[in-house]
Amino acid sequence: MWIAGSDGRLPDNQILVRMPEFFMRILLMLNFLIIITMSAFMVRSLLGTVHSGEAAAFLEAAGHVPIEAGKIPVMVVILYSSLVILTTVICNNHWELFAKACGECILVAAISVTLGMGYTGAMFLVIADVIRYKIDWKERALYIVSVSMLYIIMNTEMVWKSLNIIPVDVYWTYYSIDFRGLLTAGFSTLKLINIFVFIFYVVIIALAQMSEADRIYSLNLKLQAANSQLEKYAKESAHNAEIQERNRLAREIHDTIGHSLTGIVTGIEASIMLMDIDAGAAKKQMQAIEEVARAGITDVRQSVRALRPDVLENNKLEDALKKIVNDMRASTGVDIKYENLAHLEGMSEDEEDTVYRIFQESITNSIRHGKATRIECFMRREENYLHITISDNGIGCKDVTQGFGLHHMQERLNLLQGELNYSGENGFVVDVKIPVRWGKEKWND
Repeated sequence: MWIAGSDGRLPDNQILVRMPEFFMRILLMLNFLIIITMSAFMVRSLLGTVHSGEAAAFLEAAGHVPIEAGKIPVMVVILYSSLVILTTVICNNHWELFAKACGECILVAAISVTLGMGYTGAMFLVIADVIRYKIDWKERALYIVSVSMLYIIMNTEMVWKSLNIIPVDVYWTYYSIDFRGLLTAGFSTLKLINIFVFIFYVVIIALAQMSEADRIYSLNLKLQAANSQLEKYAKESAHNAEIQERNRLAREIHDTIGHSLTGIVTGIEASIMLMDIDAGAAKKQMQAIEEVARAGITDVRQSVRALRPDVLENNKLEDALKKIVNDMRASTGVDIKYENLAHLEGMSEDEEDTVYRIFQESITNSIRHGKATRIECFMRREENYLHITISDNGIGCKDVTQGFGLHHMQERLNLLQGELNYSGENGFVVDVKIPVRWGKEKWND
């Protein structure tokens, strides 16, 4: 299974994780040193053989004409440069990694052939490059075994004989026995260093990946804890949303049905008294009551759909306030005075809704509970506040207990950082201040 990161490599956010790249560079430089040094001695051997007149003996030992001396280092540099470039290519899936590994093996084999199979240690670079990728351990084992088998095969005598390759030992015959021994010992030492660095690189890779696995496990634990907390918050939010919706519906139904029923009951009482005195006036009273009832039904439907009061949907706030005053005056017979000295244009919907509900609730309470026959509604602008005062001549209440209507009026004002004050000593007075968030002060004519 492919489990590489976004760039296909191990993350480099820790020192341990960065170390493999450092040792990979050491491997690349060490292999380049071995390859270029061996090619230089091969060139020196060919040129020296020609100048010393021993070309015939060399050809007899080699079996065929070797590569031109000047081409050996050029070919080695080109092939090795291609190998280095290929190791920098980032793979994003299995097939890309497979193709890359095959290309690297071909380049290493070509370098080894050019050097007379004198050096095959560059094959460790292929393994080093492959194990940098976080792939499934089975696939990693398959790559390692396959490349290792190729490395073993390349070091067998059968390969260079079947491919008619001139072995590097033939090139070394130009040098004296003592110097030949030094060459062999020197290159053997470099090969051992290459193997040692490779083994150290593998250990660092293993430690880095273990560290990364621990980090991922720790992050998964934190993620699980965060998910659990989010689920808890989601349940709490859903519960709070239910409570808020329940309160909203209760508030809206109280404001709409309560207001309408108060108007209807008071209007019916007046109609009963008028029935025997003036049937025509009683009929007009009943018609006004019908309009109030229909408006109440419309408002209930709007509330259930979480919309604004219907009168505000179709009218400006000033017109809506006048309509509620006129409707209550017509349906109940209560003398309601309305005066507005404030400029109401530019208010937001929540502000308009609050002002409308304050008027609706206050007038309703004055008629229902206060048994008022006269109500005065006054609105003005005072500095940065909209000041609303609604008073009546009802029976009042010395010890006012905040009921459902006043409670929801307070809730609406809290959302706007407004103030609510009320008094029930001489009739009932509701005094409201709402911070102004719109336009400049402009007085109505």
